Amino acid sequence: CNHHRVGFLGLLVTLGIVFGDIGTSPLYVMKAILHTGESISESTILGALSCIIWTLTLQTTIKYVCVALRADNNGEGGILALYALLRRLKSKWIYLLAIIGASTLLADGIITPAITVTTAIEGLESISPNLPVIPITLAIITIIFFVQRFGTESIGKSFGVFMLLWFLLLGVVGAFSITSYPLILKAFNPYYAAMLLAKSPEWFLILGAVFLCTTGAEALYSDLGHCGRKNIAISWGFVKTMLILNYLGQGAWVLNHADTALAVNPFFAIMPQSMLFFAIIMATGAAIIASQALISGTFSILSEAMNLHFWPRMRIKHPTHVKGQLYIPMINFAMYIGVVLIILLFRNSSHMEAAYGLAITITMLMTTLLLGFYLHSKGVARIFTMLFMGAYCIIEAIFLTANLSKFLAGGWCTMLIGGILFLMMYVWVKAMKIRRHYISTKPLDDYYQIISDIKADKQSGETFDTPLIPRWSPSPSAGRKQAAPRRSHPAQSGETFDGPPTLERSGSEHRRAVTSLALLERARAWEWVKDPLFARGGQGSRKICVI
Repeated sequence: CNHHRVGFLGLLVTLGIVFGDIGTSPLYVMKAILHTGESISESTILGALSCIIWTLTLQTTIKYVCVALRADNNGEGGILALYALLRRLKSKWIYLLAIIGASTLLADGIITPAITVTTAIEGLESISPNLPVIPITLAIITIIFFVQRFGTESIGKSFGVFMLLWFLLLGVVGAFSITSYPLILKAFNPYYAAMLLAKSPEWFLILGAVFLCTTGAEALYSDLGHCGRKNIAISWGFVKTMLILNYLGQGAWVLNHADTALAVNPFFAIMPQSMLFFAIIMATGAAIIASQALISGTFSILSEAMNLHFWPRMRIKHPTHVKGQLYIPMINFAMYIGVVLIILLFRNSSHMEAAYGLAITITMLMTTLLLGFYLHSKGVARIFTMLFMGAYCIIEAIFLTANLSKFLAGGWCTMLIGGILFLMMYVWVKAMKIRRHYISTKPLDDYYQIISDIKADKQSGETFDTPLIPRWSPSPSAGRKQAAPRRSHPAQSGETFDGPPTLERSGSEHRRAVTSLALLERARAWEWVKDPLFARGGQGSRKICVI
């Protein structure tokens, strides 16, 4: 969407494009916190909610919305766009930060569609316990990836309206649930977060689950070029309010139903029974939109990687007239296979939560380091740059430590995918450097006079012989347009071969033409094509031999 102008339409489209990932986090964050093994008590829930509120504030609001969105490359955002601003720095190793961050971000993008769609469909188990969740999830995932080839221009316009209703649903239901336990509002006090981290023996598991609430922040930065900084910043205020209300509402319900909280997903538990089916439909739609945003984001990231020579060139299609909407068939198929394997491997969302979050933590850490270089290059005072880098490196290092506890439980999967992608990018970068070492480039201006002489040369009918090129002269039918046959080398076929057409020159130009044609004569296959340099219009255009 190119609605950079601030207004209702721009804000509405921003909701549909930017906040799909972070907007579906209430589906699984509180459930993941409850399954860390920590006993359910008021101090635990208040501490966990306080961690969520301040993580959204410090990570998403301050780091990404207030700082990162200002680091744009001609309006484009994301870790690769940030690196593009720093390419001319003397630090030659800085590209490693970019490819590490990009590879882990792509790895995280594979598991996001799996966990969001699976969690939404699992809500149907409260209505029909024997419902086949996996087949339904696979069917939805298949449809999502299949429609990528046609583009999403027609349905993309409705994403904003749908996500507006989704966030309103989150906020209203959450606010209604808060009234049953008003003391839950104490979670705004960071004291409860500090006490939880200081006293709970399972703090690292809880923090690993809390981190899932901000995994969509990196995607928010990557979508900067689609909707503009002001639209994202303004709409984030609304989104953050609705998310916090829903998290607080889930916390209030958990404290009121501590005995049964582990048996159900608090997100669906706070829904009135009459609205449960509607909520499941909305959750499924939001999961589909989040998946669509991640897939489109993956195409954009790889397109940037190709332009930066981090990734091999692939065929890119533009299925619609919407600027920036890409489709890479090979990547779409690879992602589809990856998502299907993730679903079949982990089977349910609880297991997927263990694999989720570790890779994106590394991406955020790399973004912090690159932002530090960017702030320094823009002349920001060194003390402020060091404070920013130091504070966020510490915060994200803590999150990384917490998420490493998930490694054996499933985090190895995304790290394996990220490692493979990093290796591919690293090898490609090194290969391109070796290739450039053996290739010299020269300006075309140096050969302008030669090209002009060739173009201005008129056919005189003269012919000449060389030791390698048999004598050739145009046949009477040369003026008629004929098919261009492929012919075998005369030395192999034993036939008399007329050879390539001799280009008429005089003096040094003759010698250049003879040398070039002598080299071409040694090729094993001939193909006659029209040469645009010699074309004079009509059917009398000359032909040359190409390999």
